[in-house]
Amino acid sequence: MTDMKQNRTGYGTLLVLCASILFATGGAVLKLIPWSALAINGVRNLIAAAVLAVYLAYTKHQIRFNRTVLTGAVSFIGVTSLFVIANKMTTAANAIILQYTCPVWIIIIMALLFRERPKRRDVLTVLAVFAGILCFFYDSLQAGHLAGDLIAVLSGIFYAGVFMLNTFEDGDAFSSILIGEAVSGILFTPLLLRETVFTPVIWTAVTFLGVFQVAVAYICLAIGTRYTSAIAASIIGSIEPILSPVLVALIWHEIVSPVSLAGAAIVIIAVAVYNILKHNDEKQL
Repeated sequence: MTDMKQNRTGYGTLLVLCASILFATGGAVLKLIPWSALAINGVRNLIAAAVLAVYLAYTKHQIRFNRTVLTGAVSFIGVTSLFVIANKMTTAANAIILQYTCPVWIIIIMALLFRERPKRRDVLTVLAVFAGILCFFYDSLQAGHLAGDLIAVLSGIFYAGVFMLNTFEDGDAFSSILIGEAVSGILFTPLLLRETVFTPVIWTAVTFLGVFQVAVAYICLAIGTRYTSAIAASIIGSIEPILSPVLVALIWHEIVSPVSLAGAAIVIIAVAVYNILKHNDEKQL
């Protein structure tokens, strides 16, 4: 029995790792595609919706329709659309790490909308992450990327909505993601009519994004987190904001400035420590 549990844990850890690596490829692959941000997001989500629909049909997962699921779908459309736009307007490092601030927005939303009083740990995490965000904004004022950074922060807020709504009793992650992908695909794919460049490399890149960077990554994450502890999943998840800028730097020679690098370190460490402490508190309850 112990060996079986260890095998499942190892299996879950591997899937979460695969999800993090696939998510991290987004910044580098997006730069291969010269289309508008919304056209890219529409096509990749249409492809992802087809893949996810096949998986849900195979697993006989029932799609749910309710207010929470639909709000989660809107949040998913927001986070994927804004992330692609941010990648076009700022560096890949800024886009992914500012999106990674979503736990802070969960704390703030829970305090403002649900009157959940933040703990001292929560307040310190918010202050630390805001300090990291200020490093990005300071750097972007010099480079002219401030609008892109603001959009990346907004994508983090929508990402917080996805995580929050999926934990509610009537929420369902797969339903929200599938509906969000389908609606995003239907709304934005027609923007392809404005594009003029359709090379095999571009189609390969956008297909990779839809199949692997979105659909397969979310499937791996959903299955992997069933067999992985929250603390392990959160630590493995921190690979994404670290690996994504590294891939972009290696492939596209997009270098992160010292100020942004300091901001990235502050955000990643603050969020990782917050997740670890939160998980320890939940274990003690």
